[in-house]
Amino acid sequence: MAVAMASCSLGVNLNSNCSLKKPFAIPLQTGAVVEGSFGFGSKSFCIVQKGRLLSSSTSTTPRASSATAVEGGKPDGSRSETDKIPIPKVIIDQDSDPNATVVEITFGDRLGALLDTMSALRNLGLNVVKANVYLDSSGKHNKFAITRADTGRKVVDPELLEAIRLTIINNLIEYHPESSSQLAMGAAFGIVPPPEQVDVDVATHISINDDGPNRSLLYVESADRPGLLVDLVKTVTDINVAVESGEFDTEGLLAKAKFHVSYRGKPLIKPLQQVLANSLRYYLRRPMTEEGSF
Repeated sequence: MAVAMASCSLGVNLNSNCSLKKPFAIPLQTGAVVEGSFGFGSKSFCIVQKGRLLSSSTSTTPRASSATAVEGGKPDGSRSETDKIPIPKVIIDQDSDPNATVVEITFGDRLGALLDTMSALRNLGLNVVKANVYLDSSGKHNKFAITRADTGRKVVDPELLEAIRLTIINNLIEYHPESSSQLAMGAAFGIVPPPEQVDVDVATHISINDDGPNRSLLYVESADRPGLLVDLVKTVTDINVAVESGEFDTEGLLAKAKFHVSYRGKPLIKPLQQVLANSLRYYLRRPMTEEGSF
């Protein structure tokens, strides 16, 4: 997999009607140009990284900045100060539909129709081709099937998949400010940031197992941060392991990835599994250094 050196940043600029009112940069790994895919295509892109994550467990709900910011709750839009904040979940599923990327969003019973989120996704050059809602004991689940507007196909570019994830999280923070204390993005953009740091050594788990005759299943769990999906794919493809498809879940302050991977169309042999696991552990656990410290 070809890798060159460069530097740039990915900006997601969302309009005032559907999400945050100013652009922001997605911090990714410094000075690297990646060629890879999360599905069935490939594309080169450049990434830049800076900063650390903060984290926390559940806490008391702060009041929203306006009644329209929070869906549900009391008639005036507020909630009890003693309400527990549910764990926000954003799932990006590349396995269940061969023709579309499936996105699922859950935040207890607090989400509405998410029309603003669908509008923000369209601003990224995407079509929402199907949407449905279902309820279970964990809350209300909003599911979208999305495709690229220019091709009508599912999204396979890791950079765009990460932009989708961060757009959804930004909308959660914008319209449900109480969610910011439960999200890694809340440290930079939320009203109430997570009060504690995630212990990366404790939070990081990696496993690799055979998944049929032609591929292996890579599972990674770690502290979430902006740009993590892209950086995981880059770390894998840097050692010439192909990422065929998978699922990337954001569950509060944690990220959980399940990737179907292969090496030259075959499952990863044990030595290569060890190399991949060590590479991911090094990347996920290494200290972040601010650029200004040099």
